Amino acid sequence: MTPAVAALDVGGTSIKAALYDAELKDLASLREPTARGADGEALADQVARIVETLGKQAGTGTPDAVGVVIPGIVDDVERVARFSANLDFRNVPFGEMLDSRLGLPFAFGHDVRAGGLAEFRVGAGKGCTDAAFIPVGTGIAAALQLDGKLYAAGGQGGEIGHIDVGHRLPCGCGATGCLEAISSASAIARRYSEHTGRPAEGAEQVVDAARHGDEAAISVVNDALEGLGHGIKTLVTLLAPEVVVLGGGLFTAGDYVLEPVRAWLAANLQFQRMPELRIAQLGDEAGRLGAALLALDRLKP
Repeated sequence: MTPAVAALDVGGTSIKAALYDAELKDLASLREPTARGADGEALADQVARIVETLGKQAGTGTPDAVGVVIPGIVDDVERVARFSANLDFRNVPFGEMLDSRLGLPFAFGHDVRAGGLAEFRVGAGKGCTDAAFIPVGTGIAAALQLDGKLYAAGGQGGEIGHIDVGHRLPCGCGATGCLEAISSASAIARRYSEHTGRPAEGAEQVVDAARHGDEAAISVVNDALEGLGHGIKTLVTLLAPEVVVLGGGLFTAGDYVLEPVRAWLAANLQFQRMPELRIAQLGDEAGRLGAALLALDRLKP
């Protein structure tokens, strides 16, 4: 029989979980609020319960393997959550905690790297050897594939959101000038509200306003896209990916936001290889699909 794996994408507010077969067919799925607790015990209990529930829903019984991905600084090798602001984790040995509860082959990783793995294998980056996946969400990080392998650097690799792109805005990390502070979805919404006094629910709303001629929205979106240009220029100078896959809600606007970034790079790269820019294909399911791929990899001989 084909194996079935449970995949869980754990976010700060909710968990997206599914049971997949080896062809990534969704056999059962659910979504529920994330259990809180700095020691990780409540979340580990929740994950174990969700895994059992998925098997019952699908009628397959216990899954053959489990993949769990979380945000923050994640050491995939030691399977430790070094730091996750969204979960209030610091040096939580989450992999060890889940091993004791699941008793199954288990993979633990970072949500953005897992999303990148999915985009590189079955999404917009399929077939690439050197590629980057940059989802623009509440924060900004990059999943990096170098010579056909994911690059993690003990969980520290890919923090493109904290490249200094030359502005004077403060970042939540304590520095100023960070890409994340001007180009993230949350920064776009916040800066638009600061400029206009009107609330913005997210970057998509601001982009829509820009498309309809709102001058404040146009200014904020242009700043964000130029910031992304600077960040990607640094990335391609150091690593020269052949493809950069851009995702998150900002890039649901397609060419309206992609073309300015492409034009900025074309005008500002000197000797660097111009990457092919592509829109992510897997949307907010990328992290969960990546968790499934990590779990399937644990079953390989």
